[in-house]
Amino acid sequence: MGDADSATLTSVLESQASLVQEAALALPHQFSQCTYSLGHIRQAVYLCLTCARASPSSSTRGICSACSIACHTDHEQLELFPKRGFRCDCPTRALAHACTLHTTLEEPNEGNVYGRNFEAVFCRCGRPYDAEKERETMIQCLACEDWFHESCLNLRERPSSREPTPAADPADDDGASDASSSGLPPPLICADDYDALVCSECVRKIDALRRIAGTPGALMAVRTCEDESWRVIGKDEPKEVNTIDVVGAGDRSENDTRATPESCVTGGKRERSPVGGQEPEAKRARVSPEVGLLSECLAPKQDPRITKLLSRLDSGVLSNEDANGDLQKPERYLGAGDVFLAEGWRDRWCRCRDCIPSLQAHPYLLEEEETYEPPEDPDSGLSLEELGMRALQRLPREKAINGIMAFNAMRDDLMKHLRPFAEGGREVTEADIRAFFDARIQDIQSKRR
Repeated sequence: MGDADSATLTSVLESQASLVQEAALALPHQFSQCTYSLGHIRQAVYLCLTCARASPSSSTRGICSACSIACHTDHEQLELFPKRGFRCDCPTRALAHACTLHTTLEEPNEGNVYGRNFEAVFCRCGRPYDAEKERETMIQCLACEDWFHESCLNLRERPSSREPTPAADPADDDGASDASSSGLPPPLICADDYDALVCSECVRKIDALRRIAGTPGALMAVRTCEDESWRVIGKDEPKEVNTIDVVGAGDRSENDTRATPESCVTGGKRERSPVGGQEPEAKRARVSPEVGLLSECLAPKQDPRITKLLSRLDSGVLSNEDANGDLQKPERYLGAGDVFLAEGWRDRWCRCRDCIPSLQAHPYLLEEEETYEPPEDPDSGLSLEELGMRALQRLPREKAINGIMAFNAMRDDLMKHLRPFAEGGREVTEADIRAFFDARIQDIQSKRR
């Protein structure tokens, strides 16, 4: 009898405990409530490919994490990850598959925005996503929430092979964020170098982002000609400078020694707090209805070559030579226009009259968004025995007594089945256990006839 056909009781118990722990880590939440009633929120969204194929003439829709588990368990799905302002489509007429959590049939969600991700298409290259064959890490844009390949962001050469990715070596886990796929070198801009990505299209739409592109803390991949390798600009650390309280012109006294706009640069970090608990001379800039806005823009000065690059991207002129043919290669940048925001980027915005409207129009640029998570599952991490006892306690008395009697009867029968193995010193295999339960199932079915 091979080792694969038998196991010790200790190993079975250890395996069971390990599976319970893995399940608790993978699914620590309750999935008993559809999020439709919560309205349009930022939440994890799933695309049900099975439902999409069943109604090819209908527009594809998204479902919440609870419905992906409770209603579409046996369906093929694709995780789209967080999407802002989204309401679950599962209980609406837009999906033929009935929702088991929100049983009232609702009208289709008119407020949802369905981008190309809902067609299972990602990135500016438009390649369909296949988790089994994709080798590159994909990065989500902070603004449009689309996903982009590293090669399409000019962070690496596109891999020539699309073979399924081999299983990762546990010994190499520490480098997983840099060497994003087996056999691929680290990307030009590593995960530790930035906190958020904004794709080129969104950078050019949002004025506050367009102004800081390529400045310190707003990294970009560029080159001056097709033959040159890609390099990173904006990687220099912002200077450590004092920031200021924003006050009206009439509120400053002659003895006020706080920093003036001329001495401050937005994009810089706050000075380290003085030793000994002394208060810093100036506090961080703030903007509120009670105080005035800065009249002078403190955004860091942008390289003219970046300004021209973004303008060319707007117009679609991407060739190496200018329309007049009089611009030398070293005097211009080529690139896709994507921006990688370094850590602390929300604290470095200029909040002048020109910059603040753009930021307020996109609140996620000022404050980190809250992403909905289902409530914690109180049963998460409990063993099967603990779950059984908890379920037994919830039953009516008569049903609980009948359940205990049935369990005791099964236990006695199992002991009789195993006694010959113990007396003969034989191993109990999986086939032996299955034979016992198969016999019990047949006995129950015969009694029902």
